[in-house]
Amino acid sequence: MIDTHSHINMIEGLTLEEIIKEAKDNGVEKIILPAASLSDIDTVYEIADKYEDVYGLLGIHPSEVKDWTDKLIDKIKEYSKNKKIVGIGEIGLDYYWDKSFNYQQKEVFIKQIELANELNFPISIHDREAHKDTFDILQEHNKSSTIVMHCFSGSVEFMQECVKQGWYIALGGVVTFKNAIKVKEVAKQVPLDKLLLETDAPYLTPVPYRGKENHPAYVRYVAQEIASIRGISFEEIDEITTINAKKIFGLN
Repeated sequence: MIDTHSHINMIEGLTLEEIIKEAKDNGVEKIILPAASLSDIDTVYEIADKYEDVYGLLGIHPSEVKDWTDKLIDKIKEYSKNKKIVGIGEIGLDYYWDKSFNYQQKEVFIKQIELANELNFPISIHDREAHKDTFDILQEHNKSSTIVMHCFSGSVEFMQECVKQGWYIALGGVVTFKNAIKVKEVAKQVPLDKLLLETDAPYLTPVPYRGKENHPAYVRYVAQEIASIRGISFEEIDEITTINAKKIFGLN
């Protein structure tokens, strides 16, 4: 398995070495660490550079765009020369918390899409209660980058529209929640060749650890739930999602 979205730098209960070992002991081959805040840019680069099976995504989360400066473009370009940096993320739109700076969110989102296109990098998309604007901006401004809809929260119909664009759907711990009917239906119907696994650790911890800190090791429970929903084997989910992640992010 590959955890395609895990903030291991934010996990408090274990050291990075312990997190990575625990993940490997549970069948997680590689971990992809996204940046969110301005300070994450250096941190993600340093962690990805240091640990063999950790890879980095660089970008600014929509809730953090007030810290954006165009100087970051040159910094990300420089860091992207390291092969352990494999994409731009997590970037996008978030209308859940504060809608007062939506214009700035869109502006920075577009700049980062254009940067990803220039670098020929895939993009990890954060889309919270902003499905239409996210979709429309990607359609207009993304010219060449592979799109991963991180922590997908839309309907089956929205998933189908995303898949028509060739985008990938990443599912995490929410799919294990008893009342997550919409996400379970997406898990049932998403084409396997467009499916990815993630944890979004330390957030959104799957059952049976819900309420505790999330770890990359727990991506196993996401895979097991999806396999159960679809009536196929865990091994099949493991194999196809690993193939998908390696193709998107250029992993060996």
